[in-house]
Amino acid sequence: MKWIEISVQTTSGAVEAVSNILYDAGVTGVAIEDIRDLEMLQKEDNAWELIDEKLADSYLEGAVVKGYLPETPNVVDQVDLIRKAVDYLPEYGLDIGLGKVTVSAVDEMDWSNEWKKYFKPIKPGNTIVIKPSWETYSLQEGERVLEIDPGMAFGTGTHETTSLCIEELEKYVKPHQLVYDIGCGSGILSIAAALLGAEKVVGVDLDELAVKISRENLAMNQVEDRVEVFRGNLMDVLSQPADLVVSNIIAEIIVKMCSDILQYIKPGGIWISSGIIRDKQHEVEKAIRDVGLTILETRGLGEWVSITAQAPERP
Repeated sequence: MKWIEISVQTTSGAVEAVSNILYDAGVTGVAIEDIRDLEMLQKEDNAWELIDEKLADSYLEGAVVKGYLPETPNVVDQVDLIRKAVDYLPEYGLDIGLGKVTVSAVDEMDWSNEWKKYFKPIKPGNTIVIKPSWETYSLQEGERVLEIDPGMAFGTGTHETTSLCIEELEKYVKPHQLVYDIGCGSGILSIAAALLGAEKVVGVDLDELAVKISRENLAMNQVEDRVEVFRGNLMDVLSQPADLVVSNIIAEIIVKMCSDILQYIKPGGIWISSGIIRDKQHEVEKAIRDVGLTILETRGLGEWVSITAQAPERP
């Protein structure tokens, strides 16, 4: 089967919005190539080269978001809608950079394997090593290997927001804890929490494909006995408060979650939130404080921020 690759050159800050446009147009997953991912990883003392020099040189400034549609009679109309939607984003005050939309035809085999050359083992923090299933890695003392095969779902661990969350999980996950992963994507944070010692982890995502890929990744890492993943509307499928909640989504949703978050975190429990673009940092911090949580730490990486907060103890 022939597929149409839609590639949008934009800014790091517009990646989420552009991805949503592609999803709305019918793609089942996106691939994100962001020069900041490479720059930040290569600056870390405990990281190593993600891709070879020739690939790094091929990156353009900013980010490229790619999605794939089957070559059907109406694909021209779909691409036209994508172009119009991208052009309209500046009306919402969003800097899209070039906002250039390009189209090319690819074979199914090429499409399913092309992105793999960008994904090598990485170590975002001190303990967790994220390794794609097709790579080999020699385990060092104290490390835990998280093997992942994201397929067409998102969440390979290379994005700043995922790296920030993993580093915070390494600090706050303790044995016997119940952990919620809201917007679990490919399940990477759920698996990380289990590998770090959580007794029970529940992941939730709206995307059916993400849930499918997450469950496959759970099996690959042999953590199905401690991790469950459900399709649902964020916290609607959760029934009791957790010791720790991690939410790697977007700032707007995190702000909306604040009004109900204390129902889902035990007194003294931890909330790690990320997917927050720097421009939204203060808005999110205010919303978190307004509902009574104490911010323990705010950390930044590239254009992104994570906020770790603690629920109040019982009086």
